[in-house]
Amino acid sequence: MTQGTRTTQGSVVGVGLGPGSQDLMSVRADRLIRQATHIAYFRKKGRKGHARSIVEGLLAPDVIELPMEYPVTTEIPVDDPRYNALLSSFYEQSVAQLIEMANAGCDVVVLCEGDPFFYGSFMHLYTRLLNQVSVSVVPGITGMSAAWTATGQPITWGDDILTVLMATLPEQALAERIAQTDALVVMKIGRNLNKLRRALVTAGREHQAWLIEYAAMAQQRVLPLSDLDPLAEGTENVPYFSIVLIHGNGRRP
Repeated sequence: MTQGTRTTQGSVVGVGLGPGSQDLMSVRADRLIRQATHIAYFRKKGRKGHARSIVEGLLAPDVIELPMEYPVTTEIPVDDPRYNALLSSFYEQSVAQLIEMANAGCDVVVLCEGDPFFYGSFMHLYTRLLNQVSVSVVPGITGMSAAWTATGQPITWGDDILTVLMATLPEQALAERIAQTDALVVMKIGRNLNKLRRALVTAGREHQAWLIEYAAMAQQRVLPLSDLDPLAEGTENVPYFSIVLIHGNGRRP
C-alpha cells in the first residue's frame, strides 16, 4: 500500500436463503445476493452445493466465488475427538480466507441454507469472525417452518410446548423427549431413521408423526411416517433435507 492511501476493511454477512425456494428469501437477502461481488458457500467435495444451487440465476456475471468444502467425516463417529478436530480445522481455514478477503476491502456474502443461526454451519464462522472483521446476519425462514406449512396443519396451539430434536441423539434420549413434548420437530435424520422410528414407538407416538422431504422445493414429499414401509428398499435412510414432525393439539378458543 503506497503512502497516503488506505484500504477500507470489508465485511462478512451470513445471508439466510430460507428452505430452498428463491421466492421464500427475504427482500434484503435477494438484494444482497444480486449486488454481491464476492460470495462464499459450503458444499461437499465434488458437489455444486445446495446453497449455491438456490441462488442460480441471481448472481452478477463477474461475481467471485469461494466454495468452502467440508472435510469427509462420514467414517468418523460424531463422539470421536477426531470429528471435532477435523471440523474445527476446516472452520479455522475458512475463517482465515474470509478475513483475508475482508482485509482486502471485499464485502463477502456467505450463503446459508435456512436461517444462519439455526443449526447452520455459518454460526461456527460467526463466532470466530467476531472482533476480527465486521460480521452480520440476515435471518431466513427455517426448513422446519416450511415443513409444517407443507402439511397444511398448524404446528402449535395455545400453550403447546414445541421441542426440536436431532435424530443423532441416543435412542433412549429421543424416546424420553418425544414422550414429554406436545409438538415435535426432528432434524438431521438421514441414516438415523430406523432409530427414530423405534423411539417414536417407545413413546407411543409413531402414528402421529409426519415425514416431510425437501420442504418448499420442487421434489417435496409429505406423508404420514407410518405410510413409509420400513421393509421397503431404501427406506432405512431419508434425504438430508428431511424433517419428521408431530403437530401439537393444545388450547384453542
